[in-house]
Amino acid sequence: MTESRAVEQGAQSEPMRTAAALLECAHLVKRFGECTAVADVSLTVAAGETYGLLGPNGAGKTTTIKMVCGLLRPDSGSARVDGRRVRTAGGSAKRMLGYVPQDIALYPDLSVRENLRFFGRLYLSDKRELERRVREVLGLTDLTTRADDRVETLSGGMRRRLNIGAALVHSPSLLILDEPTVGVDPQARHAIMSSVHRFGREGMAVLYTTHYMEEAERLCDRIGIMDRGRLIAEGTTRELVALVAERDRVLLSASGDLEAYAARCGELAPVDGASVSGEHHDTVQAVVRDARSLLPELLDLAHRSGVHIRSVEIIEPDLEAVFLHLTGTALRE
Repeated sequence: MTESRAVEQGAQSEPMRTAAALLECAHLVKRFGECTAVADVSLTVAAGETYGLLGPNGAGKTTTIKMVCGLLRPDSGSARVDGRRVRTAGGSAKRMLGYVPQDIALYPDLSVRENLRFFGRLYLSDKRELERRVREVLGLTDLTTRADDRVETLSGGMRRRLNIGAALVHSPSLLILDEPTVGVDPQARHAIMSSVHRFGREGMAVLYTTHYMEEAERLCDRIGIMDRGRLIAEGTTRELVALVAERDRVLLSASGDLEAYAARCGELAPVDGASVSGEHHDTVQAVVRDARSLLPELLDLAHRSGVHIRSVEIIEPDLEAVFLHLTGTALRE
């Protein structure tokens, strides 16, 4: 979808450009007194791409997206949507944005439908178009049966979904979500993540902030890792993991002459080592580069070696290892 490679960011790094960047942030800086909350952050998000800002609380993620939305004026740098600069006073660029804040921003004494109408009227003047979009968003957020219920009667997960719906009713080109799953139950979290995944697949650009590793890995085409106000690396999950030079582990539960099979696996160029392991010595464990590409060759070698493979498990290095490598600490809550 995008042309990128993982890079560790320097102080004067340029934004990584995509084939069709909808959002372009260049050298954003924001200070609060002597505290620099965001220090020279540059990034791009393409149409149809989900870009994740991953980092601990206090990393500067929310401040960054508030500058992208025009809610905060940067001390230096700029944010552009479809080539148009985002300004705090409004403008055409802001009409292309849908912003989902971390805190619920709804009117509790109004119904679900009334909330959607209210936020839709900020952008849509045609009443028929507004009603059509309200119906569509009710369906997208799975709230049709609760449309006439007051928001104060909804569960936390439903309020979160409606919070997203309020940002969608005017059909934005770029959806910005700030920690949308904080404080919700697992079922509601799954529903929210499924919806966000669908938005990207349908062509919307999505900028998604989170401090949950699994959310970033599951949802995002590219990930920018933030810590202490800086974007310290970005790329796909695989590209980021490559920064720490870790390898996949392939566990092959099998029967046959496993010692001989492990020795033959170890002779393959992408394999750094292979051995027999497991409580019953019935598993070959191989440390490899790019396990998914190599797996067909490992299975073919097993067949030629007279080894019967019962199951395969690939254990990949994760973003936690990347964050630890780049910052020297685990991801903080």
